[in-house]
Amino acid sequence: MSNTSLADLNDHLFAQLDRLTDQSLTPEQTETEIKRAGAMIGVADRISSNADLSLKAAKLFAEHGRVVLPHLPQIGGRASEGDTE
Repeated sequence: MSNTSLADLNDHLFAQLDRLTDQSLTPEQTETEIKRAGAMIGVADRISSNADLSLKAAKLFAEHGRVVLPHLPQIGGRASEGDTE
């Protein structure tokens, strides 16, 4: 199973919401879904934070050009010292 987009994450969160509102679940099953939802929230928060950080890096690059690349190794690696475009 490959989930690689924020849309996939959104789909999983809404599916979990559906499971939490399933009236046919036993109290034990409901408790299991509540625990699963808590774990999903933790992972979803980290994924959202990473996406936000990537967006901020892209904005810095868009505003300042290649001069910021040495500070953004994840998107640009190391820029040469004379590269101030």
